[in-house]
Amino acid sequence: MIIDIHTHTYPTSDDSTLTPEELIAKAKRIGLDGVCITDHDRFWNPRDIHALARKHDYLVLPGCEVTTEEGHLLVYGLREYIFGMHKASYVRELVDDAGGAIVVAHPYRRFYRKQAHTSAAAYDEMLDRACDNKVFGITDAVEIFNGRGSDAENHFAGDIANRFGLSATGASDAHSLEQVGTYATQFQQPVRCLDDLITELKAGRFSPRALAARASSLVRA
Repeated sequence: MIIDIHTHTYPTSDDSTLTPEELIAKAKRIGLDGVCITDHDRFWNPRDIHALARKHDYLVLPGCEVTTEEGHLLVYGLREYIFGMHKASYVRELVDDAGGAIVVAHPYRRFYRKQAHTSAAAYDEMLDRACDNKVFGITDAVEIFNGRGSDAENHFAGDIANRFGLSATGASDAHSLEQVGTYATQFQQPVRCLDDLITELKAGRFSPRALAARASSLVRA
């Protein structure tokens, strides 16, 4: 199964122009098996997610992109924002209590700078700085394919995951209709509900996937 596990919709994410209906329609049209809606620091009511899934006869799962001091975390299994979630360690405690999972989103941010990538040594210095972040010791996976990241940034994210031996995901991080269909995550086992998603994320039975839309755009570039 191929699922985009990192997307944003309006108005829950106020920086997105993508409605849930547009996201689902395009995801179905390009052959994705499901989507996770992971709006910024806000949680969907599970009943509303279930209603969307029923209305469109499609797998729609809830998550949240939580902003912490250590970076952005995609969390699956929590239902509400609780004071203190600006600390990644506290998010991990809450997620563990809920039996959920965490993926570090776009880990290249704040660390990889194209203009500073002047040599192998300069690159290694940026990588070492990024890997000093303790968040990689408390996550279940790392997003190494992000549809809004450059090839160089995604490569950097992949090097972080390799450094720690962490499983890797892919996602569009879509905030607009045209951004849907770049990257996703391919799961080895069926994912029928949120509990299945969490089980597979924690088991590491998945891999990042570049979709045809992304591949075509890279060829044209």
